[in-house]
Amino acid sequence: MRLILLAALLALALPAGLEAAEAKLSPAELAAKIDEHIDAKIKLARGVPAPPANDAELVRRLFLDLNGTIPEIVAARDFIDNRRPDKKAQLVKYLLSRKFTGRRDATGNEYSYYAWHWSNVWRTWLVTGTNDQNVLATLPQLEMWLRQELNKNTAYDRMVRDLIVVDPSRGTYGTSGYVFYQANQFRAESLTATTTRLFLGVKLECAQCHNHPFAKWDKKDFWQMAAFYSGNVAMGSPGFRGFPAPGTGEIEIPNTGKKVKARVLGSKTDATASGDYRVALVDWMTTKDNPYFARALANRVWENLMGVGLVEPLDEESKDNPASHPELLALLAKQFSAHDFDLKYIIEAIVLSKAYQRTSRQTHSSQSDPALFARQRVRGLTPEQLFDSLALATGNKGDEVVPGAMAVTPFGPTNARADFLRRFPNQDKRSEQETSILQALYLMNGKLVDDATSLEHNENLKVIAKAKTLPTWKRVQQVFLVVLSRKPSEAETKRLVKYVDVGGPTKDSSRALCDVFWALLNSNEFCTNH
Repeated sequence: MRLILLAALLALALPAGLEAAEAKLSPAELAAKIDEHIDAKIKLARGVPAPPANDAELVRRLFLDLNGTIPEIVAARDFIDNRRPDKKAQLVKYLLSRKFTGRRDATGNEYSYYAWHWSNVWRTWLVTGTNDQNVLATLPQLEMWLRQELNKNTAYDRMVRDLIVVDPSRGTYGTSGYVFYQANQFRAESLTATTTRLFLGVKLECAQCHNHPFAKWDKKDFWQMAAFYSGNVAMGSPGFRGFPAPGTGEIEIPNTGKKVKARVLGSKTDATASGDYRVALVDWMTTKDNPYFARALANRVWENLMGVGLVEPLDEESKDNPASHPELLALLAKQFSAHDFDLKYIIEAIVLSKAYQRTSRQTHSSQSDPALFARQRVRGLTPEQLFDSLALATGNKGDEVVPGAMAVTPFGPTNARADFLRRFPNQDKRSEQETSILQALYLMNGKLVDDATSLEHNENLKVIAKAKTLPTWKRVQQVFLVVLSRKPSEAETKRLVKYVDVGGPTKDSSRALCDVFWALLNSNEFCTNH
């Protein structure tokens, strides 16, 4: 009896919120916890959070972040006019399951827009900054695999296992793992650096050649991790077999004559495996109590959606560079693990938070500190988002410009989309994204935008321009909704109605409406996620 009473008293003595933190939280519950942590930090800093984004801002942001394109005019208008209190949560659910009509996988299932867009995101994370023609040639296969796995909402740990432990029964070329290995030239050290950076959030390559006096990890740590990939021979080296090989668990540190055995980060004992040491590596990485795996993913997704990571740079957490909100990052990691590494879950929770749904407009000086998350960050559109939004805004249904038509290819432009992606490569930090002069000129004067702002090629513009029964203010409003997913302000309406009625420099009202469309397409508002 006394033991029961003692247990009850101990339960009462637990710190407030501990039980809730350990329980599996729904996306909405986790979103509320996110806001508790963010708001507490803002209050501590005597900051002032920005107000919520208006409906036009939010619907555009959610479509871009979850589906990769701006919303169609009907979707934007319906959300803005919707008065249901749960409309934000309902829109998030819809966007995470929305089907891409006419686009089907090998089994006949329709792809979701979420899978189509996030396959681009993941492809950029997995293969960045390469000009290797062989790697670029296999990117469409990598995207296809990513798209299929995301369409099934395959657990994150399962996807990472398939990337690292390549199943030979699937063949060599065209498999997800093959592209991953080829992008790292089959070199154990490159595979190690990428694996630890991307999947563990640890920048280990700095220890590859020498020890740093203040770094947590040393040269031996690096090569002990590299031993998990030691069965692979670098491309172009004698013995290269052209496909991923099982890890042998032992590797020689270059220029030392010393060999080390495979050992995971932080362990004091060597790893053991009955066969392929890569299996042992993934088994350790994907355990729910791994201190790095879920944490790294949570931080990476947070950075993608919020513009700044909780740890920034993403792979350089240390005593000198701690997380801005350590308890929040720990909570996100724990809940991601508790939900069996469900990628949709962690994305849904973040976008449901008030922190995500704040306006990007700065309304107080304290909001200039990005680590406070007192307002949303303005992020440049990815090349895929920009092109697919251009295609959607113009209503062009041709094979060359349909959203998501194909991945970038290495052998010159094969269609309008491939040409565009070649000119606009992805940048590491979208919150610091810049457009070059040549890119700006391409957007202003290139054939793609020139066609997009002509009545002959722009179906949406043609319909609006021909609607002569509509008053000019209504047609200007339609153009704004198509391009910017919002209605024009009173001042914008007054100025642009006058311009269209006069007909601009050509005295042609239809051409003047084309000018308005062109100006909006080239605005910062269209080219950014805000």
